[in-house]
Amino acid sequence: METHTIFFVGKPGCGKGTQAKILSEKTGWPVISAGQQFRTLATEDTPVGRKVKLEHEVGLLQPHWLAMHLYLKALFALPADTNVIFDGFNRKVPEAELVIDSMQWLERSFSVIHLPISDDEVVRRIENRKQTAARPDDGVVPERLREYAIYTTPAIELFRKKGVLIEVDGEQTPEKIAEDIRKALGLT
Repeated sequence: METHTIFFVGKPGCGKGTQAKILSEKTGWPVISAGQQFRTLATEDTPVGRKVKLEHEVGLLQPHWLAMHLYLKALFALPADTNVIFDGFNRKVPEAELVIDSMQWLERSFSVIHLPISDDEVVRRIENRKQTAARPDDGVVPERLREYAIYTTPAIELFRKKGVLIEVDGEQTPEKIAEDIRKALGLT
């Protein structure tokens, strides 16, 4: 059986975390979340923790080298035949390049699931999220969208050129998105 390595990418509020969790529940594959790791770092009273917290609260993407340190640490700890879902470790071109290089080096096939949604949908979803599970960076949506346009859009194009990008309409119901993801991955 082929080993699956899945990466999620998309705008803030597109449902990356939700879909990673749903896929994990259906498959039993673990989810390794960049956002969760950064939020944990931000609680630490260390120079790194304070800097991560500051940048997170104003909506900036963390440095690519820090994201990749966390990614490589998690990746290298995996047994060779482990299926895994990575959420949010590919938001800048240097990160995308390292994902591609590391997957090739380890001879792991991989797919990048992109959940495109409009900016208006981002605002709507984050406003709804603020009612139940607000995060510190939810108040800086314009900055997060600007960061996405500058950094993540070119990374997505790199994955597209590599032939590993799977796009699933992120403006559907969570159930329909999950179904489309499983179909695209051949898991139905």
